[in-house]
Amino acid sequence: MTLKEVEDYCLKKSGSYLDFPFGPDVSVVKLKAPLQEKGRIFAQMFMLKGEPKVTLCCDRMMGEIWRDAYPGCVVRGYHCPPVQQPYFNTITLDGRLSDDVIIEMIHHSYTTALSKLSKKKQREIEAL
Repeated sequence: MTLKEVEDYCLKKSGSYLDFPFGPDVSVVKLKAPLQEKGRIFAQMFMLKGEPKVTLCCDRMMGEIWRDAYPGCVVRGYHCPPVQQPYFNTITLDGRLSDDVIIEMIHHSYTTALSKLSKKKQREIEAL
């Protein structure tokens, strides 16, 4: 998948929207329920040293599983503070991972972000 394909796929998720809180070079897809003040990030797309990357949130167990299964291609969250790194993976989009694996990781990121919202906000997003 390309950065644009990842972004487009993420934006198809209910309650998602595009933002640029880190400047014009990093596109961020957030999850936002109606009436929520700020969104919860679940995907960040950017170029690093000429390579397309996406950072996705994950639970600690799945993060470790993917890093072990795809060493060098999936690493701890590149830009995250050490305390948050186990909960984010940065993936290099260079063709080593199949689109199906990337889509599985995006879906996991989305559901992980959704699960951190209140039940009421989850219902609001699911109703969109």
